Amino acid sequence: MLSDFDLSFLTIFWRSLLAALLGFAVGWERWASGSPVRARVISLVAMTAAALTGLSIKMAVPDLSRILAGLLTGIGFIGAGIVIHNDTGEVHGLMTAAALWAMTVVAIAIGAGFILFGALLALSVYVILAWDDWPFATRFRQRRSTQKVKPAGSQEQVEEQGMHQTDRQEE
Repeated sequence: MLSDFDLSFLTIFWRSLLAALLGFAVGWERWASGSPVRARVISLVAMTAAALTGLSIKMAVPDLSRILAGLLTGIGFIGAGIVIHNDTGEVHGLMTAAALWAMTVVAIAIGAGFILFGALLALSVYVILAWDDWPFATRFRQRRSTQKVKPAGSQEQVEEQGMHQTDRQEE
């Protein structure tokens, strides 16, 4: 029979495994969108954050907020390494860094025992990340790109205004 000691560490293990699986799902979405960060990275970060949270609670750390602050700061450094600013001024990796940080919070919630809350947060992260791939969002984006306003004073705009004025004069 398992003692309370074994059962609590087994619980921490299962929570960490759940966080890893949710992290893998979010990481898979990032990989599918072309991010250089693979699913295993986000999965490992989520698993570690959940395990560290669960162990800190089990060990009755006097100031758990300091552990969590250090964890989130460390993930911030990893996220900073993901963000790339290239020569043309474009920023890449920001969404992946935000996903990594968000999944750390999901893992902290799961590690602390808030399983449903963590799962709902993970689902929210996934929906936000996958939003651009949804047919509704794609159609909306295409519609908006065809309705772009021409810059003021452009040759096309001047010609269109001239056509409208001659149409009015003919009436």
